[in-house]
Amino acid sequence: MLRAPDLVADSVEHTNLEDFGGDDFREGLELLTQSLTDEGDLTELGEEILRLRLRMLLTNRLRVEDTYRHHPAISDEVVEGPLVIIGLPRTGTTALSQLISADPQIRSLRLWESSDPVPPPEAATENSDPRIGEAARGLEAMYSTFPRMKSMYFQTAAGATECQDLLGMSFRTAHFDGMAHVPRYTDWATECDMAPAYRYHRRVLQLLQWRCPPRLWHLKTPVHMLALDRLLEAYPDARFLWTHRDPAEVLGSVCSLIAYTRSWVSDRVDADLGQQQVELWAEALRRAMAFRHTVGETRFADIGFGDLNTDPVGTVQRAYGRLGLTLGDEGRRRMAAWSAENPRGAHGTHEYSLEEFGIDRAAMRRRFSFYTDHFDIDDDATTN
Repeated sequence: MLRAPDLVADSVEHTNLEDFGGDDFREGLELLTQSLTDEGDLTELGEEILRLRLRMLLTNRLRVEDTYRHHPAISDEVVEGPLVIIGLPRTGTTALSQLISADPQIRSLRLWESSDPVPPPEAATENSDPRIGEAARGLEAMYSTFPRMKSMYFQTAAGATECQDLLGMSFRTAHFDGMAHVPRYTDWATECDMAPAYRYHRRVLQLLQWRCPPRLWHLKTPVHMLALDRLLEAYPDARFLWTHRDPAEVLGSVCSLIAYTRSWVSDRVDADLGQQQVELWAEALRRAMAFRHTVGETRFADIGFGDLNTDPVGTVQRAYGRLGLTLGDEGRRRMAAWSAENPRGAHGTHEYSLEEFGIDRAAMRRRFSFYTDHFDIDDDATTN
């Protein structure tokens, strides 16, 4: 059984540290572990996988705070931007993230430093840090054990990753829903005050950039759409790159990915997974659109899925221009190189359908018409 007090005690014993930098993480951790125990139907292996995952987040938080204790000047670091990639999952956000991370003026969150941020990275060794090899071995083991994941969501140790683990250190993020069936926790996470989570998110970025610039960040995770107002409080200069694709082409892929990752920790079949995801992402879009209406258009650049696939570098350059940025020659060269080396489907084909998750395509299009009509998203143009 996963119990919050046991995980906290274990992380304290593991690190010989006890300052978590406040208690705002405890409510979410308690609710998450209760939901995993009561609703997750975890296998023995699944419980161990999640125990290690949650302990990693707790120990990382302890080590972040210990670094601040020894180097309080880190709190003076100025985080520039950031450029925040938002949009439904499976709309090209990952490809866009990798393209932008190739731009030398941009600081990206890399997989190895997200999972193991302390000691803070150093500019002199950021490409040879031993944690890169450790992360690569972890990915290799994951893809060996769960081979379908490579075609669903391919990552590299030194590549840009989602910033969900930075929110995870506060245990206030709906991304845990993708790991296990935790509806009670997810309901809470989508309605809770996200201000503490984004304050801590910024605290980790300050630490990561301290000895490893640049300071103009790009961030990415679709769950940001649920709380963009709180993100903006933490990052008043944030600008947003919003990827668009027909939700009827997206939700089947989302459900397929979640069903697969949940199967790592549980044998249960979630008959209501399709409907849950429709509800979650419809709400995320509604909130993001309301936020955009409030703060105005100047912070936003829109990127169509079809455009990103047919002209990736030109699409990014136009989006930069919309946000007042310039793509330099070296950034353009590196983006073009990444695009050429990573064509769509290079790591296999992800097969899925809406119907296997009980989702009717016509009903989906009606449900999301508030979004597709507003952004003039063509059903056919996005399927390329």
